[in-house]
Amino acid sequence: PNTGGMGTVSPNPFMPNNIDGVLKTDILDPILKGFKDANLDYRGVLFIGLMIENGKAKVLEFNVRFGDPETQVILLRLDSDLFEIMQKVSERKLNEVNIKWKEDHVACLVLASGGYPGSYEKGKVIKGLKDVDEDIVIFHAGTSFKDNEVVTSGGRVLNICALGNLLEVVREKVYKAQEKITFEG
Repeated sequence: PNTGGMGTVSPNPFMPNNIDGVLKTDILDPILKGFKDANLDYRGVLFIGLMIENGKAKVLEFNVRFGDPETQVILLRLDSDLFEIMQKVSERKLNEVNIKWKEDHVACLVLASGGYPGSYEKGKVIKGLKDVDEDIVIFHAGTSFKDNEVVTSGGRVLNICALGNLLEVVREKVYKAQEKITFEG
């Protein structure tokens, strides 16, 4: 069964060399041409889900929102002010922003409810959130607050992220953090 993203890394070490030109020519340029031809004044986020095989990219989906968990690893590397970027996008002045990125690597691991992507129970108490190291960032995806406890309320429950200078190190950090967090299922 199809799931949403179950983990991501940034920068992506699996991207083929020279794929940027292919993505621009085969996907981005036609999208921009389509916007122009349709006289569409779109300003905002366009998330493009891709599959890349043998140096060719195929579009799986378009979303006019940030992707999850893909965005977590990208935004943790962003060294510029996201609000300023979005404000300039809304004003058609993005060219005035010098977007800066951290050289670090980020890994993100999704913790999912038992049974996901099929049926799963909700309301399971989540323990250990305060036990992870300070440099771990946890994004709540399918959680709620009930009876003074954080509980599960979705299939993809938490996204555990770590930032650092080596991919192997941050990957190990998220898996160590995952061991401290528990919920039934």
